[in-house]
Amino acid sequence: MTSGTNRPSSGRCVLHLFAKSTPTADRKGVVSAVRRFQESEDQQIVSVATLGHKADVCLMALGPDLWDLRGFQTEIAAAGLEVVDSYVSLTEVSEYAAGMPEEMKQARLYPNLPPDGLSAFCFYPMSKRRNPDQNWYGLDFEERKRLMTAHGAVGREFRGRVVQLVTGSTGLDDFEWGVTLFGKNPDDLKDVVYTMRFDETTVNYSEFGYFVTGTIADIEDVLDVVGLY
Repeated sequence: MTSGTNRPSSGRCVLHLFAKSTPTADRKGVVSAVRRFQESEDQQIVSVATLGHKADVCLMALGPDLWDLRGFQTEIAAAGLEVVDSYVSLTEVSEYAAGMPEEMKQARLYPNLPPDGLSAFCFYPMSKRRNPDQNWYGLDFEERKRLMTAHGAVGREFRGRVVQLVTGSTGLDDFEWGVTLFGKNPDDLKDVVYTMRFDETTVNYSEFGYFVTGTIADIEDVLDVVGLY
């Protein structure tokens, strides 16, 4: 595999693959691709059985090199899963988190996923508005920092129930961030998103994309429940 220019200077590359099972899908091929990717200690897969029509499976892959993520995507397609949607992003530390303890910064750049005991899953992309009267990027830094500090305080009310991973995708995909939520129960995901809708930052400056929901499990169990035997 090539390296170097395919790696971010810090953090991990993140690829969400949303796929559907097909009549020609090869269970052993899918499992082998996932296990092979997971063999490296700095690469992770979160496998999710998704609900609804958008996909059957979500495979969230994290690693230090875009080239390796591309190789994983190729293996999944070769095993017969149809990739129907995807999202590309990078782990990051927000510009508003300069005073955050180093341990917390490292946890954002190099997360250990999925969190223990949190099997409910939700993903959605989002961006900040640029409307003439609601332009996030027209605000000065201190005002943006104030709003994001308040926004984070709302999220911390769900500590122990929800873990959030926000990854940056400006210039990489259609939105500016990808948000992955891990919850103890499905209603924890609903509650945190609903509660944060009333936050000043969200009310005035946030635009959301699609939502994908599912349950995290080992890849073998995920393939069982979606009927790929």
